[in-house]
This record gives sequence, structure tokens and C-alpha cells, in this order.
Amino acid sequence: MKIVMTQSVCPEGIKALEESGLFTEIYSADNPDPNNYLDKMADADALIVRVAKCDSNAIENSPNLKVIGKTGVGYDAIDVKKAAEKGIPVVITPGANNRSVAEHAVAMMFALAKNIVEGDSETRKGNWEIRGAKKTFELEGKTVGVIGLGAIGRETAKICQGCGMKIAGYDPFLSQEKIEALGAAYYADYEALLRDSDIITIHVPLTDETRDMINAKNFAEMKNTAIIINCSRGGIINETDLINALNNNEIAGAATDVFCAEPIKPDYPLLQCKNLIVSPHSAAQTREAVIKMALMCVRGCVEILKGNKWPFVADKSVYNHEKWQGKPEAKL
Repeated sequence: MKIVMTQSVCPEGIKALEESGLFTEIYSADNPDPNNYLDKMADADALIVRVAKCDSNAIENSPNLKVIGKTGVGYDAIDVKKAAEKGIPVVITPGANNRSVAEHAVAMMFALAKNIVEGDSETRKGNWEIRGAKKTFELEGKTVGVIGLGAIGRETAKICQGCGMKIAGYDPFLSQEKIEALGAAYYADYEALLRDSDIITIHVPLTDETRDMINAKNFAEMKNTAIIINCSRGGIINETDLINALNNNEIAGAATDVFCAEPIKPDYPLLQCKNLIVSPHSAAQTREAVIKMALMCVRGCVEILKGNKWPFVADKSVYNHEKWQGKPEAKL
């Protein structure tokens, strides 16, 4: 069998691929778009995607493709519907990067609360007076609004609680009882949560429902001392509205690990606004998380190629396809 990777997984992942004994060819394209090497995809049995895409055209032109693996849980760049139509499971790695992303979100909270980035930059320029900028504040006792209380959102909330912060929670898929059991105040309306919170952290996938869910109307209603963190997906916050909110002092600051168009360049509009901290979609890229994601992704792909139904896939309806009738469940 042949496996193609948009970018190579870590050495531990490569070793797991080799030790599976399934592959006679392991090809790393070092290119995020399989449409640029459809000749390599023509006889590929498996594709592993990292920060990359896999659209319907790539799937249609990969006639031997049996599985798509994604190192992470976000799969908005993969045409999951087209894959399911063809009986191709899209393997994801839930849980592998929970702690990594949660720690990144909380680190961004601390960086904004203590004005770390501007303080460092200005001190290096000789501006000692930056110490009196009056931008810093304590996190203890502040209300953190967590939008999305899945595994990453819950881990973020847990860390914040350990720092003495209060949690407000919104998740349309969780009951009031379940949210309150996490020690969070329940909000049925995320817009009310935005109005009441001192800090907002986002942990939901990018879908038609969540695209631009935080926009100019919300920023106008938020506290002007509030900060907002996005370690989920670009597009959930309307970037133009965020720029205006920061430059017009409607909120005090923001930090984002994700963007509507990636990778960004130095002239990216968002980079020109004030009181913003950015990172290069790296929240899940700790040493530990990279290894866990790679190993989980490889194992899922291997099980699929062996004809076993792997449970951690983007759309479980794929197993309704005729290809999967009578196939066994993978043993975890």
C-alpha cells in the first residue's frame, strides 16, 4: 500500500507507519494541497493531512483512496461529505491536543493581562515608562466566558478555576445540569455570556452556524475592559469587526492563534491593529501533542486499511456505505 502525507508526521509517527507492515511507499509532499500532486494521489491508499486541505477534486482524483487522516480535530478544510459519499472515513484525533491548546489559551490570557508582549518590546527600546501604561490586571476573580465546553474548553476552564477565576459556560450541546456540574455558570445565550465576561475564550469548530458568530454587534455590547482569545478556528470571530473593536477601544485586547487565511503575511490587516497578540496556529504543536496526534492518526488509518471501523472519525455515517457493511469494529 501507499500513503501520502501533505507534510511529514513526526519521527514517532513515521516509525509507527513502518512498523504497521502495510506500506511499501511512504511519500511526504511537503505541500498543503493534494491537487498539486495528483499524480502521486492516483495510486494512494491513504492520505494524512496536517495544516492542509483535501477538497472534492482531490478526492475524486484519488481513485484508490481508502482513508484520510487528520492530525487534530478540526476538519473544515476537508470535504468530509464527499469522502463519506465514497465510503472514505476521515480519521481525527480527539483528545490528543486538549492540554496543549488549553495551556496556550491560558498563556494568552496571562500575556494580555500582564501586557507581556508590549512590555517586552518597549523595554528593549528603552521605554521604561511602559510600566505605567495601566493596561495590566489580575486574573483572580475575573469571569472567563468559555464558548464551547468540549474536551479543550473543559480543560481550559479547569486551568482557569485553578487560578481563581470564575467560569461562565455556553455550549448548545450540553444541558444546564452538565455545565453547572463543571463548576460553571450556565448560559443558554452566548451573546449574554459575551456581555457578562471579563475574558472570553473560544473552543468551537468552524461551521456555517459558528462563522462570524462574534461580530460588531457583540463587540459593541462587551465590556470595554474585556479581552478575547481564539485558539479554535479563524472565521468564528469576524476579523474586520475585531480590528475595528480593538482600534476603537471597544474591547481591551485580543489574542488569536488562528486566521481566516493561513498562512498569513506581514501585511495581513489584522496585524496592523493594536492590543493584539498572535501566534502561528501553533497551540497544538507542543512536542507531546504532536506525538500523540501522529500516533493516534496513524493507528486509525491502519485500522481502517485493515477493514476495521475506527471510532474516531469526522462523520460516522460513512460506515453506512456499502463498503463497510459487515465490517468489524476496531479493538481499542
